[in-house]
Amino acid sequence: MLNDLIKNNRSYRRFYEDYPISQNTLRELIELARLSASAANLQPLKFIISYKSEKNEKIFPHTQWAGYIKNWPGPAKGERPSAYIIILGDTEIKDSFGCDHGIAAESILLGATEKGLGGCMIGSIDKDGLRKALNITERYEILLVIALGKPKEKVVIDEVGEDGDIKYWRDENDVHHVPKRTLEELILNL
Repeated sequence: MLNDLIKNNRSYRRFYEDYPISQNTLRELIELARLSASAANLQPLKFIISYKSEKNEKIFPHTQWAGYIKNWPGPAKGERPSAYIIILGDTEIKDSFGCDHGIAAESILLGATEKGLGGCMIGSIDKDGLRKALNITERYEILLVIALGKPKEKVVIDEVGEDGDIKYWRDENDVHHVPKRTLEELILNL
């Protein structure tokens, strides 16, 4: 059910790094993005996939993780993603990409959730470093990195407390809490 997929599609930041994700699985996920909406149907997105540790190790240092969790540099060795999908914008097709990459990323992550995987959209990227590490030409704008793997952490949804704080946090059992505003707060009756 779509409702369950969306509730289970959380931003996971720790994975069973040795859990393999095949090239075929990544292609199936990109197929979902390919079939998703694209502004003016221009389809300017391109994708780089990574599912081997050597390439994953080139990508990981150029990603930044969980800005609200202080003094945490990201997942430790053994808890890093076992695959990545990098979303690029082809500037020879279009020079700005609107929300196409957000739509594509959500389709990919919902598909991953349906397969029992988890992921995290990463927008905080050392783009110059990643470009050099993977020899990405200037033609392609780096838009997002999607980290994928078998989740090694529990993520729960909480309601935003009376203090209004929306920052995610981890409790003493390392459960990751994500505060969400109530539906009543989001719908304006104007």
